[in-house]
Amino acid sequence: MKRSVPISIDVKATIEELVSKLQKDPALLQSFQKDPVKALEQLTGMNLPDEQLQPLVTGIKAKLAASGLGDKLDGLKKLF
Repeated sequence: MKRSVPISIDVKATIEELVSKLQKDPALLQSFQKDPVKALEQLTGMNLPDEQLQPLVTGIKAKLAASGLGDKLDGLKKLF
C-alpha cells in the first residue's frame, strides 16, 4: 500500500524567490502578467492544479505591487 506524502514548501520563501526571478526578467514578468499560472509552472517546473498555485499567484502579485509602490515612493522622496 502506497502512502501519499504531503509536499511542504515554504510559501513565503518561494514567493520571494519567484518575485526576484520575475523582476530580473522582463519577458518572464510579461508572461506572468498575461498568464500567471502558466508562468509559475514554467518557473517552478511544477504542474499543479490552478487552485494550488493560486496562493502563490496572489502572493507574487502583492509583492510585485508593493515593490512597484516602494520604487514610486523612493522617487517621490527625491522630489522633496
